[in-house]
Amino acid sequence: MGNSYAGQLKSTRFEEALHSSIETSLRSNTVVPRPVFSQFYLDQQTLNLEDIKPKIEELNKELSLHYLERGNQELLNKQDTNGVDQEEEDEDEDMSETNSPPIPYTEKPAPEGSCTVDGFCQAGRDLRLVSVSMEQIEVPAGFELVGAKSPNIPEHILVCAVDKRFLPDDNGKNALLGFSGNCVGCGEKGFRYFTEFSNHINLKLATQPKKQKHLKYYLVKNSQGALSKGPLIIWKECKTRQSAGLSFVKPSSSRSPTMSQENGGSNGYSSSFIHTADSPSSRTQTSSSVSLYGSLDMSRDRSLAKPPAVSSQLVTKNQATAPAAARANGSANGLSNGGRAGMSSSSQPPQSVAHSTSHSPGYSAADPAMSAGPPKKRHRGWYPGSPVPIPATAVPVPAVRPVARSSEPLLSAPAPQPMVSGVLQPQAIPAAETVIVPENLLNDSGVRPVILIGYGTLPYFYGNVGDIVVSPLLVNCYKNPQLNGKTLEKLGMASSQLLSVESMILLTLQYLVRLGSDQIPLREEFEQIVLKAMQGLPLQERSSLLPGAGLPSCYSVSQAQLPWLARLTASVSKDSVHVLVTHNSLGEGISETLRSLSEIPPQQRLPDYVVVICTSKMRGNEFCVLVLGQYQSRALAESMLTTNEFLKEISYELITGKVSILASHFKTTSLGDNLDKQLEWFQQRRGDKVVVPFRGGVHDCVQSQEAAAMMPMQDTGSGNEVFQIYAPQLNVARKLLSQVCSIADSGIQSLDLGRFCKVDFMILVPPSEVLFHQTAQRVRQSGVLVDLGLEEAAAIHQKAEKYVVRLDNDVHSKFEAFIRKVKQNPYTLFVLIHDNSHVDLTSLISGSVSHGELQGLADRVINCREALESMNLLVLQVSSFPFTLQTQQSRISVYNEVHWPLRESIEESGAEEQVYFGLNDYSRSLRWGVASPVLRCDEAFEKMVNTLLERYPRLHSMVIRSYLLIQQYTEAMMALTSMTSLRDHTTPETLGILDDLISMPGKDKSGRGHMLIIRVPSLQLAMLARERLEEVRDKLGLQYRFEIILGSPSSELCLAKHFITRIKAWRCSESEDWVPRTYEDLEGLPCIVILTGKDPLGETFPRSLKYCDLRLIDSSYLTRTALEQEIGLACSYTSRQTIQEPLGAMDLPVRQQEKANSSENDSEELHIDLERPQSNGSAVTGTSVGSITENGVSSSSAVDSSQKTSSLTFQNMASSSAEKGASPPGVKQGCDSQGSQPASSSVSVPQPSSCGASTSPSSSSHNSRRPSQSTHESRSPQAAQPRTVILSRAAYNLLGSESTGQLHSSSLLPHADVTWSSPLRPLFYRGLSTEEQSLYYRQWTSARQHHADCSNQVGQEAIGFHPRRLLLTGPPQVGKTGAYLQFLRIVFRMLIRLLEVDVYDEEEVDEDVTESSELTQSSNDQWPDIEVISNMPFDLRPHDPKSRHTSPVYTEKPTKSLQGYNKQIKREVSAKRETVSIMLTKYATHNTFHHCEQCHHYTEASPATQLSDSTLHAFTFSSSVLGGEVQLHFIIPRSKENYFVFSQQGRQLESMRLPLVSDKNADVLKSPIFTPTTGRHEHGLLNIFHATEGAGHLHVLVVKEYEMPLYRKYWPNHILLVLPGIFNNTGVGAARFMIKELSYHNLELERNRLEELGVRRQEVWPFILIMDDSSVLWNAHNVQEQTSQSADASPSFKNISLKTVLQHMEATPKITQYAMCGVRKWSRRLTAKRPGAPFSRCHIHDFILLNIDLTQNVQYDLNRYFCEEVDFNLRANSSGLLICRFNNFSLMKKHIPCGGHKDFVIKPKILVSDNLTSISPSQYVCAPDSEHMLLAVPAQFLLEKFLQHSSYKLFPKAIFNEKSPVLAIDCYLNVSSEVSICYMSSRPHSVNLNHEGLVFSGLLLYLCDSFVVADLLKKFKFLKGATLCVICQDRSSLRQTIVRLELEDEWQFRLRDEFQTANSSDDRPLYFLTGRHT
Repeated sequence: MGNSYAGQLKSTRFEEALHSSIETSLRSNTVVPRPVFSQFYLDQQTLNLEDIKPKIEELNKELSLHYLERGNQELLNKQDTNGVDQEEEDEDEDMSETNSPPIPYTEKPAPEGSCTVDGFCQAGRDLRLVSVSMEQIEVPAGFELVGAKSPNIPEHILVCAVDKRFLPDDNGKNALLGFSGNCVGCGEKGFRYFTEFSNHINLKLATQPKKQKHLKYYLVKNSQGALSKGPLIIWKECKTRQSAGLSFVKPSSSRSPTMSQENGGSNGYSSSFIHTADSPSSRTQTSSSVSLYGSLDMSRDRSLAKPPAVSSQLVTKNQATAPAAARANGSANGLSNGGRAGMSSSSQPPQSVAHSTSHSPGYSAADPAMSAGPPKKRHRGWYPGSPVPIPATAVPVPAVRPVARSSEPLLSAPAPQPMVSGVLQPQAIPAAETVIVPENLLNDSGVRPVILIGYGTLPYFYGNVGDIVVSPLLVNCYKNPQLNGKTLEKLGMASSQLLSVESMILLTLQYLVRLGSDQIPLREEFEQIVLKAMQGLPLQERSSLLPGAGLPSCYSVSQAQLPWLARLTASVSKDSVHVLVTHNSLGEGISETLRSLSEIPPQQRLPDYVVVICTSKMRGNEFCVLVLGQYQSRALAESMLTTNEFLKEISYELITGKVSILASHFKTTSLGDNLDKQLEWFQQRRGDKVVVPFRGGVHDCVQSQEAAAMMPMQDTGSGNEVFQIYAPQLNVARKLLSQVCSIADSGIQSLDLGRFCKVDFMILVPPSEVLFHQTAQRVRQSGVLVDLGLEEAAAIHQKAEKYVVRLDNDVHSKFEAFIRKVKQNPYTLFVLIHDNSHVDLTSLISGSVSHGELQGLADRVINCREALESMNLLVLQVSSFPFTLQTQQSRISVYNEVHWPLRESIEESGAEEQVYFGLNDYSRSLRWGVASPVLRCDEAFEKMVNTLLERYPRLHSMVIRSYLLIQQYTEAMMALTSMTSLRDHTTPETLGILDDLISMPGKDKSGRGHMLIIRVPSLQLAMLARERLEEVRDKLGLQYRFEIILGSPSSELCLAKHFITRIKAWRCSESEDWVPRTYEDLEGLPCIVILTGKDPLGETFPRSLKYCDLRLIDSSYLTRTALEQEIGLACSYTSRQTIQEPLGAMDLPVRQQEKANSSENDSEELHIDLERPQSNGSAVTGTSVGSITENGVSSSSAVDSSQKTSSLTFQNMASSSAEKGASPPGVKQGCDSQGSQPASSSVSVPQPSSCGASTSPSSSSHNSRRPSQSTHESRSPQAAQPRTVILSRAAYNLLGSESTGQLHSSSLLPHADVTWSSPLRPLFYRGLSTEEQSLYYRQWTSARQHHADCSNQVGQEAIGFHPRRLLLTGPPQVGKTGAYLQFLRIVFRMLIRLLEVDVYDEEEVDEDVTESSELTQSSNDQWPDIEVISNMPFDLRPHDPKSRHTSPVYTEKPTKSLQGYNKQIKREVSAKRETVSIMLTKYATHNTFHHCEQCHHYTEASPATQLSDSTLHAFTFSSSVLGGEVQLHFIIPRSKENYFVFSQQGRQLESMRLPLVSDKNADVLKSPIFTPTTGRHEHGLLNIFHATEGAGHLHVLVVKEYEMPLYRKYWPNHILLVLPGIFNNTGVGAARFMIKELSYHNLELERNRLEELGVRRQEVWPFILIMDDSSVLWNAHNVQEQTSQSADASPSFKNISLKTVLQHMEATPKITQYAMCGVRKWSRRLTAKRPGAPFSRCHIHDFILLNIDLTQNVQYDLNRYFCEEVDFNLRANSSGLLICRFNNFSLMKKHIPCGGHKDFVIKPKILVSDNLTSISPSQYVCAPDSEHMLLAVPAQFLLEKFLQHSSYKLFPKAIFNEKSPVLAIDCYLNVSSEVSICYMSSRPHSVNLNHEGLVFSGLLLYLCDSFVVADLLKKFKFLKGATLCVICQDRSSLRQTIVRLELEDEWQFRLRDEFQTANSSDDRPLYFLTGRHT
C-alpha cells in the first residue's frame, strides 16, 4: 500500500499498461493491437529529458515537483477499497489518476458544423455561470442545477440540470449508477450517458468522462436572485482523494482549496474572444504557468494538442467559417503552473494557451483506433468493425506534427495518411516551440497583435496571452481540402495551376504591401487575388504541364530565393511591411517580434505587418503574419466577433465601469471648459424661457407655457392616408401569381388550386413594435381584408392586427391557432408571409446566440412539420437581403424566386416622376462630382477617432466612437445656440446636420422639419446617447424645437405630449387618443431618432427623413447583409428632377445594347381580372360580369363587350383577363347585374355593364408614381431628395470602392450565417442581376451549422426544395409589402375565376328571320309535333355565330342587306369572339384540372390499376366511300367492357351494345356519346360525370393515332376510339365521317345480334350524340311556372344537366322519324328576349343527336376542315330528312384557346432559311408544273383557305350580289362572307330551292360525282361574265369532267386558268380550272 515510486513502476504501472492495452484493443477496429510490453517500454523513451532545452529554469523544478506530487496522489488513491461495486465504478477514474500512459480517450466527433467552443454546448448556447446567472432557467421536477468543470476553462463553471437520483445524498451515498441530464442552454433533454452529455457540453476530456470527476457544485440562488456556486457535491470517493495541498495545479482532478484553475489548456479556438484580460471569461483567473509534464503527456491533458502543420491536415469548418474563430484569451487557461506560481509577483499572472488549427485536437482521422468513437458507458463490449464516421469538415488533428512538404502544391488535396495501428504517441516539444507573451504588452506598445495563421505550425503561447489574438482569417486561402476536381473544372483550371507555398507567401506579401493605411486584409479580396494569380498562368505553359506535375521551374521559387524575394517585395512598402526570416521555427520569429514590440520606444513607428517566414530544411517553408498596425490589429480583432458578441462586449465594458476613463475625458469641452458647468450656466442665464418652437430663430425665446401652447397653422394640403398600388407592385404581384400557377401546373401535385374558394393569410414580422404597427396599418389601409371577405369594413381597424404576428415569445400560441385554422379549412388557401425573412434564421436546435435571446423562432414556425406538410398553405418569404436563403442548402427552388424588376440606372427609368434611389445609386452617386454628395465620409471625425483609439486600446472602438459622437452633437448644439467658439471644434458634417435640424422649424410656417437617424446598435450606448442629448437639449432650451426619440425594436415610440399635439394638428383627422405608432406617423416632425438594435428590421421612415448618421458602423460589419441593410435605411423614392442635374453633369457612356425594360415585358406577361369579385358570397351559379372597386387599390379591369377569356392551365388561367387594359387605380367602376334570381339553380341574367367612371386626381399619374413607401401623400411642395448618409471610413471604402479599386461590399461574405464553400470561386461582379446573384450564392455558399437551413443538407436524406415556398426579393423600401398584399388580392380573384368559365356570348346571325315562320307550335309544348315540323320549311341560312364569317346560303326570304352587313363583318373579322364569364355550376363538364371526391373514380385510374388494365381491340368494317376495309382501334378500360359485346372464343370485339327504343330507365342515357377531340388532352371538357348527374352512359373519345398516348395518360378511364394513321392530318370532317360510318356498321351488327334474341330490327336505338369537347353548360329557357297569364312574362333560364337535355330529347314522340335533333347556342341576348317558337327546322351545330338509320345515305365530307356541319345539314335537308332544333334548350360553349380544329402552320416544304416569311393566300395555289414554292400542308386545307380569301378573283360578279348567288352543286364551301352560295342537290327526288327566274353569278363544282350531268347544268341561267370553278382530285379527272359535262359549250377556258394547290406530287395536290361564261 505504501508503494514507492519504484515499486509502482514494477507492479501498478505494468497492470495499468496491460489494462490500457486490453481496453484499447476492445475499442480499436484494427486487428492487431499494439503489444503491451512495447507500449510500456517505448513510453519510457518519450520522457528523455536530454532532448529538451528549456528556456526557463523553473521547468526542472516543476518536473521534480510533479513526480513527487504524483506519487503522493497515488498513495492516497490506493487506499480506496470500498468493495467490488465501488471498484467497478472507479476503475476508469483510478486509472486516470495513476502515472501510466493514460488511454487517449477519443470523443465522438461533434456533428458537422456544430459549435465546439469551450463554455458553449454543441448547439452554440452559452452555459457559463457568469453568462446565465441572471436568466430564468426551467428546471424539471426532480432535477437539480449543478456546476460542471471543463479542464479547458477552469475559471468557469458550466450550468447543467441533472436528475437528483443520480446525485449523492448528504453522505455521498445512494447515487444511482448512470446519468440523466438536460442541457440548460439549448434545452435538449434526455441525455442518458454522461459521455454523451460531456460531448454535448464540449468538456473535451482526455480521459473517459465520469460524472464524479466533472460535476462539482450544487448551484443556488443568492440574495439578489442570481445563480451562484453553492456547496460541493460530495461523491463517495472524495474523502479519500483530498489533494496534498501542493501549490501547483495538476492536469487531472486534484482539489486544492487554494486552487481555482483545475485543468489547464485550450482546445482549438474559443469563440468568446473578449478584448481584455479582465473581461468576463477571465475574471476568475488566478495563477498559471508552464508544466513540463503537462506539455509532454498530451494524451492525458488534451489542452496541449499541438497545432499541426496546415499542409496536410484538414482545417476544421469553424476556422473557415466562424467569424469568431481563433480567439486567444477567451480560452485563457492556466496550464498547471507549478513552481512558478510562487515566484510570480505580477498582479495578473501569466496565462498559457495552445493554438491548434483544429476544433478537436487529438488524433488523425486516418487512425482507425481513434476514429471509432467511445462506447456508451454501460456497454462493455464494442464491435470493432463499426467505426463512427467523422465528418470531413471536422477531422481531429494529431497531437504530433506531420512533416510539411514544401514541394507539393498548396491547394492540392491532402495525401492519405498511412494507417497507424495502436495509439499515436505524443512527442516532446522543444522549448523553441513555445512563445511567452511579455507582461503588459498592450500597455507598453498600445497594440494587441493579431497573428494571422499562415502555413505551418504555430507555437504555444504562454504568459500574458490576453494581449494577443490569433485569427484564421486567411488560413483557408492557403489550404483547402475540399478543392476537388469539380470545383477546378467549374473555374476552368487544372490542378497543375495551384500555387506553391513560396508563391503564396510572396502573393500575401504583395497584398499586404498594397493595402492602404486605413484598410485591413479581407479574405474575399485576397481570394480574388489568388484566383487571378492562378488563372494568370500563360496558356502555353498550362498545356505543357502534366496533371499533378506542379508548376514549371520558371514559376517556382526555391527555398534559398524566398527570403530575398520576400524582402524585395516588402522593400517598397515604406516600412509598413517587415519580413522576418527564421530557420528553426515560427515561434522564434513571433517571440522576437513580441519582445521588440514591448521594448520599442514610443516615438518609433511600428510596421503595420510583420511577415515571419521560417525556412526550415526539415519542414519546408512556413509563415505567419503579425498585424501590428494600431488600426489594422484592432479592426481585425473586432471583426472576428459576431454582432451578438461585440454587443455583449460593449455591454460588459459599460457595466463594469471600464468606460469611466473615457467618460471623464469627455467631461470637458474641446476648449477645456467643464461641460456640465457650462450647461448649468446657460440654463440659469435663460431662466424660464425656451427657444421658440417654430416661426423664429434659435435666439427668439418665449415662456415655456407659451411654447407648449403654440399650435401650428392647419395644413390644408396635408395628405390623409392614401394607400395605392403602383405599376411595379402590380407587376411583381402578377409575377408571384404566375409562379403560384406554375407550381399548380407542375406535375408534382403539390398544389391543387382548383380546390380553393377562399384566401386567408398571416404575416410574420421580426420582433419590432414599430414594424408590427406599420405592417398592420398597411393591411388596414389596403382594404385586402375586405377584398378577401375575411372581415367587415367596419371591423378592420380592430381586426387588422390579428393578421400580423411578431416573432417573439407569443408567436407559438398564435401560430398554433393559425395551423389549427389551416387544418380545419382544407378549401381555403392560406398564405404565410415571412417578411424580412433574413432576420434571425438561426436553427431551432443549434444556434450561436447567447442564452436568453430569442432564437430559432422563425425556424420553429416556418419549418415546422405542419407548415411543410399542409397542402393548402403557401409560404412566401420576403427579403431585401435574401442571401442567407440562397445557399447550397436552400429550401426554396431557384424557380420559385421572384425578383423585383430593377432598372440598370436612373437614366433608364423612363419618364417616371418618382424614381427609386437604392444602394447601387448611392455607390454611383460618388461619380456625380457634386459639392454635397449624398454618401459621405466624415474625415475630421475619423481623425479624432484614430487619436482616441490609440489612447484607449482596451476599449471597443464602437464605445469610443459613440462617446465621441455624443460629444460632437452636444458641442454642435452648444455652438449653434450659445457658444459659437465651439464651431471650429465640431466637424462640419455634424454642425451642418444639426444646423439644418434646428433651423428648419423656424423657417416653416407650420413648424415642420427634418428627421435625423443616428444608428447606435448597442442598446446601452443608445440609451446613454438619448439621455445625454436630451439633457443638453433641455438645458439649452430646445425642448420645444425638436424631439429626441429612442428607436428600439422592443418598445413603442415615446414622444412628449406637445409634439403629439402638433402632429395631430397637421393631420387634422386624428381622434383624441391617437398616438404615433410608426416612424411614418412622425412625418414632418423635427427630431433625432437614435435607432438601436442588432439589425435594422425593415421599418419605413417618413419623407422628412433627411440624414442617416452611420458613423458607428465600422469594421465590425464585414458581411454584405450587415453593411447593406444599414445603408438600406436611407433608400427611398426620390423626385426625378432632384437627381437629373448631377446626372446631366456626368459623361454617360452610350449603351451598345438597350436592355429590354423588364417591367414593360412583365405587364404583358400576365393579365388577370384584378378587380374584386362582385360579392364574396355570390352563389356558385351567379354570373359575375364585371366587378366593383371600392378604393383605389384594386387595379380593376372593365369587363365590356369584348372580354378575353381564360384557358385552363392555372398559368393561362392567371394570364387571362379582360381585354381592356387595367384602368388607373383612381378610377372607380361599378357594374350591376340585374334580375338575379334567389333560387339556387337559376342564373342571374347578366346585363351589359354600365360603368360610371369618376376619375380621382391620382388617376392621371397612374404610372408615374412610386410604390407607396409612406402611406401619406407628399405634402411639401419641394421635391423628395435622396437622403444624405454619413459613413465611417471602413464602410465608405467598401461602398464607394469603384473609385478606390478596393473590394466592393457586394463581394463580401453575403451573411454571417453562411460560409463560402470554396476559397477559389469565380469573381463576383457588381453588375450581376439579382437572379444571377442567387445562382452564384446557391453554388458557392453553404449554411453554417446554426443556420435554419443547415438540416436541409444535400445527400443526408435531403429534404430538398419545398414545393410551396416562394421568395420575393427586392431592394429595401421599394414597396414589397404593397406587392404581396396585392398578390393576395389577385390570388383570390384568380380562385374565383377558376370557379368561373369564359363562354361565347354571340348573337345568332339574322335571328329575327327564323322567328317569322307561320307554322309554329304553342310555346307550352314540351316536344315537337312531327306534323308541324314536317310542314315547316327548312331555314337554309345558318344562324350559328360562327357563320358570321362564312358565305351566306341563298334563300328566298329577305335578309339584312348583305352588302352593308358583310362590310361590317369584314371590319369585325379580326376582332376576338365575344365571351362572358359565368360561374360554373354543379352540372358543368370539366377538364383534367378538376378534382373532387364524387368524380375521381370516373377520371382517375385507381392506384391498383395500371394503364395495361385497358385493352386494345381492333374493329374492322367495309366502307364504300373509302372503297375497302377500314380498321379502327378501341382502347377499352376494364370497367367499361360491359358496354361491348365480345366473342366467346378469343375475346374479339364484336359490337357496341345499343339499347332499345322502348327502354325506359331514368338512370341511363340511351345514346352513345361521341366526342371528337384533338390537341386538348388536358383542356378538353371530357369529364361529363357531373353533367350526366352520374347516370350510366357510354362516352367515346375519338382521337388521332399520334395523340392516343396522351389521351390515354390523362383519361385512363375513358373509352378511346383511335382513328387510322392516314387520318393524322385530316380535319374534323374525317372524325365525324368515321363516327357515323362506325355507328351505322355497329347498328347493323346489333340489329343482327338482337334479332337472334327475338327483337325487331326497328326496336334497336338508332341515335348517337356527337358533342364538341368545349360544351360546358346547358340551360332551359322560359321555364318559369305560368302562374300569371300575362303575355310578357319576364324571360328567365336555369342551368340544367346534359342528362336532362338528352333524356328529354330521347323522349320525343316518334323520335325515330327525326334525322337530327339539336339545341341552340346560348347568348346573353337570348335570355333577355321574349319567348319565341319552341322548335325550329334549321341548321344545328356542335351538339347533334343523329339518327344513323335515316341518314345512312348522307355522309359527312371526310376531306373537310371547315363548315362540314353546314354542308351535312344541307345534304340531309335536300334528302327530305327532318332536322329539329329545341329552342328552349341552349348550350354554352367554353372558349378554349388551345387545341381544337386549329389552322396548320403554313410553311414551305423545303426550308431555305430559319426565318419564316408570311405566305399570302395567293401562294396557296400555283400553275401545274411550275417552279413554285411548295408547301407542307394538306391539299384540301390549302384549297379551303384559298377559296375563303380569293372570292374576288374567282367570283368577281358575285361579290355583295345577293340576288345572283354562286351555284354550288352537292356541296357547301365557304368562298368568303361577301359571296352568297345557292345549294342545289343533283340527287333525284331531292328537295331543292325553286330557282326559276334566278340568274347565277358563278358555278362551283367540287369533286362532283356521276349524279352531276350536263343536262342538269343546262337548267340554270348565268349572268354574262359569270365565272366557273371546277375542282377535281387530279389532272386527268379534271379534263374528263370538263368533257363529260360539256362545259366547253357554254364556258370559255384558257390554258393559264388551270391551277393546282401548292403541294408536291407526293402530297396529291387538288386541281381546279376556272372559266368565264360566254
